[in-house]
Amino acid sequence: MSKKNQTLGEFIIENQSSFKYTSGELSRLINSIRLAAKVVNHEVNKAGLVDIIGAVGETNVQGEDQQKLDVYANNKFIQTMTKRNIVCGIASEEEDDFISINSQDENHQNKYVVLIDPLDGSSNIDVNVSVGTIFSVFRRVTPVGTPVKIEDFLQKGNQQVAAGYVVYGTSTMLVYTTGDGVNGFTLNPAIGTFYLSHPDMQFPENGQIYSVNEGNYIHFPQGIKNYIKYCQQEEGDRPYTSRYIGSLVSDFHRNMIKGGIYLYPKSSTNSEGKLRLLYECNPMAFLAEQANGKASDGFTRILDIQPTELHQRVPFICGSKNMVEKAEEFMRNA
Repeated sequence: MSKKNQTLGEFIIENQSSFKYTSGELSRLINSIRLAAKVVNHEVNKAGLVDIIGAVGETNVQGEDQQKLDVYANNKFIQTMTKRNIVCGIASEEEDDFISINSQDENHQNKYVVLIDPLDGSSNIDVNVSVGTIFSVFRRVTPVGTPVKIEDFLQKGNQQVAAGYVVYGTSTMLVYTTGDGVNGFTLNPAIGTFYLSHPDMQFPENGQIYSVNEGNYIHFPQGIKNYIKYCQQEEGDRPYTSRYIGSLVSDFHRNMIKGGIYLYPKSSTNSEGKLRLLYECNPMAFLAEQANGKASDGFTRILDIQPTELHQRVPFICGSKNMVEKAEEFMRNA
């Protein structure tokens, strides 16, 4: 049985047998993400002391200004997973196309592809607000030993074998699932080790926090507008408290611990939504469902959406189960 203060390495070894594919490859993959997260964490904590904050003067495939730390984190995660020879492909929010990794071994048997948002909320770095890394892991669907293809990445979220995030905040935490619950590990910076601090994390079924950028209210669908008004009404356990950081990892993490709902709907300015299905919504939806929460686009379960492109955007509603279902009710009735 897993115990608090157990190291992440010990936890991975102890729980490897509970994962239906027990080759050890996935364990090595989680370990490589742990290593890259520690390197990125070290750089994030130096922001302001070295020339690592601010924009690089370029935009990524999303049309967003790339921050220096975006580029740094992207390179570190790709280098770490590539050099350790454990994945056959990587797709990153910062890259135009997926990366096919050809092992030095011509008969490589690598089975996993990783989709990653290397530094979610990176525009907050300059003002010392928490940021994070989000990752999603799938087993490839094309033949092992051949170069990966786009279909290896365009899988429904319900096919994920692992997902998680790292939050670089007042403490650095790695939170992940392999389909058997959600566990959180806090980094002890003095010795560089992650320890199990939040075993079996669960969303409360109800919460009193709603997280949405209300500055975009005028552009939201009527169903979302109605739900926000419902959250603000004084009745029963309402009004709810509005808490919005603007970093998905941070907002999700708080709501999972305290109970709440996160909303990033489509709008008249973002007709398909803003968040990326493969790099943000799928991994967070998998974590939410494993933690007794729910994730939806307002009508459809996120994990049942069939992706059609690498950088596809979707509306996203995620959090405590009863709160998400109430928001869906407002969407249906609008």
